[in-house]
Amino acid sequence: MPAACRHYPLAMTGRTLFLLAFPALLALAACQSPETASSAAAAPADLAAWRLASGKMPTQAEYAALTATCEAKGGMTDACFAELGLKKAQ
Repeated sequence: MPAACRHYPLAMTGRTLFLLAFPALLALAACQSPETASSAAAAPADLAAWRLASGKMPTQAEYAALTATCEAKGGMTDACFAELGLKKAQ
């Protein structure tokens, strides 16, 4: 037994810390608010309604970034999207 363990019998080794922290991190990662789940489910319908200036539909990441930008500006998303150069799909 190493000297550190004899002086500090409750000293945690790297393995002990891993065995304690890993399940805690998994539990934390598994927590998801219902609000997040509903907004993710609603995104594709809103996403399909808009087109970039090139005529292509924005990716989910682009749409999320544009939505966050509009929310940060505090404006209505329709007006803000138009201001950012998006067009309604026809």
